[in-house]
Amino acid sequence: MSTKPRIVVLGAGYAGMMTTKKLIKNLTPEEAEIVLVNKHNYHYQTTWLHEVAAGTINQNQVRIMIKDIISPNRVRLIYDTVVKIDQDDNRVILENSELIYDYLVIALGYETNTFGIKGMDEHAFFIESFESSQLIREHIEYQFAKFHQDPNADESSLTILVGGGGFTGIEFIGELVERVPKLCKKYDIDRGKAKIINVEAAPSILPTFDKELVSYARKSLQERGAQILEGTKINECTKEGFIVGEDNELIKAGTVVWTGGVKASPVLTNSGFELTKGRFTVNGDLRAPGRDNIFVIGDCAWVMNKLEGRPYPPTAQAAMQHASTCANNIRSLIHHEPLEEFVFSDKGTVASLGVTDAMGSILGGKKLYGKPAAAMKKVVDDRYLFLLGGINLLVKKGKVRPF
Repeated sequence: MSTKPRIVVLGAGYAGMMTTKKLIKNLTPEEAEIVLVNKHNYHYQTTWLHEVAAGTINQNQVRIMIKDIISPNRVRLIYDTVVKIDQDDNRVILENSELIYDYLVIALGYETNTFGIKGMDEHAFFIESFESSQLIREHIEYQFAKFHQDPNADESSLTILVGGGGFTGIEFIGELVERVPKLCKKYDIDRGKAKIINVEAAPSILPTFDKELVSYARKSLQERGAQILEGTKINECTKEGFIVGEDNELIKAGTVVWTGGVKASPVLTNSGFELTKGRFTVNGDLRAPGRDNIFVIGDCAWVMNKLEGRPYPPTAQAAMQHASTCANNIRSLIHHEPLEEFVFSDKGTVASLGVTDAMGSILGGKKLYGKPAAAMKKVVDDRYLFLLGGINLLVKKGKVRPF
């Protein structure tokens, strides 16, 4: 019977895939057995899902088969749903089997957080998975096709209502302002009849961005037909739309999408992990407090910035960096070496406002706008593909073709 340790990675998102890749590099087959568990047999670019939802990208470009990146000869691939983690017995309970682990990496990603807004779970679409994003795209086009068949139908059926003016919501709006005119042309509908409305409760959209960048984004989207309602609280979501503000105004829409927040996978709560504001707070070495062999990374984790006394933003960039620290520390544990603390290296953030427009800051605060920012956004997206699967994956799935 093998005595080498078993490392189980739960989830094949950014953090899970990159951790697995790093573990393969850090450890020989003789040093450890690596197991990757994921619900589906594919990985997808979470940060591209808003494009799938809007219908501005080929959905197959977003999806990557796991076995094309992670060799089944090197890593045991299990396609199953995680039900619960038994921390005391070092056991993961799946829908169809169970696994014993020596080291566990929890990278299960997120689910939508509706913050208790009445009716949101029942009546809104969520950009939270490959399948849910496909459904949004199909639903939007169906609304236009249906209106084409019945020109006397209520014009509100063409309205797309987006709750939440954070990163995902604004990037989604940026895709919609390019997609909707094309749908209007395809189905011979007056562009003025199709509305795109973003509702944000905070005083401003994109609260983590510089004011100049936010002003640029707002103006860009408004000039292309989006309505942005800031400082507008959503009181309730009904089958007709949002009820907002102190006057309980009803904004009617045929498509309602909520992008206002996310929280860690419910598996953590079901397994006894105590969450704070939707995520689990880990030690500086990314381990769960009191559990020397459990790491929690990616969207599931709060990693504290000790200098500022607050968590690092839970971004894809951070998740990829979690992977390196996590894989290095697992190797260190196996070899009884000191562990390293996670330190976030901020490469900057660029938000897409459509195919040819974007804004953001890079390299210590240098601001970019318009086409240069859009080009940089594509480079950032493609960098992950290169890190994950090298030049072959970049050529196959990348936004900027290298040749």
